[in-house]
Amino acid sequence: MKEQIKTVLPALRRFALSLTGNLADADDLLQSTVERLLSKPIPSETEIAPWAFKVCRNLWIDQHRAAKVRQNATEKPELQAGATFDNEAQVTTLLKLREVEAAMKELPEEQRIVLSLVAVQGLSYKETAAILGLPTGTIMSRLARARTKLAAQFDLDPSGAIA
Repeated sequence: MKEQIKTVLPALRRFALSLTGNLADADDLLQSTVERLLSKPIPSETEIAPWAFKVCRNLWIDQHRAAKVRQNATEKPELQAGATFDNEAQVTTLLKLREVEAAMKELPEEQRIVLSLVAVQGLSYKETAAILGLPTGTIMSRLARARTKLAAQFDLDPSGAIA
């Protein structure tokens, strides 16, 4: 079980980061997820990866509802860990990443989660549907709406501009 969890940790961490919006909260969410996976039995004949994503998402929903105040800390630059950059390309990349993060935060929660699982994590529609307990068609429509909204924000063609 522990070895299976180790293999899914990198993807689970990226997913946690896409949900929380900052590394500190993502690491806390990841730790809570791993604790839950190790302490509660996984249903028989269940694959670890989809189950882990589902546990992570449910924990995030619980934490998000209970602690909306945390979001204020992520928006205050004086509370962020400062980073130094060697060149202009790194700064430009970081600024673009922050623009994308901000745009994703403006998406409705259900679209943001689907976009994160499919476009960021690279999961299939079927896997995403299983994790979220939704029909594949719902996943496809939420993803299409999320892509269209992001494309509009960045003045891109929604037919193929974003993952």
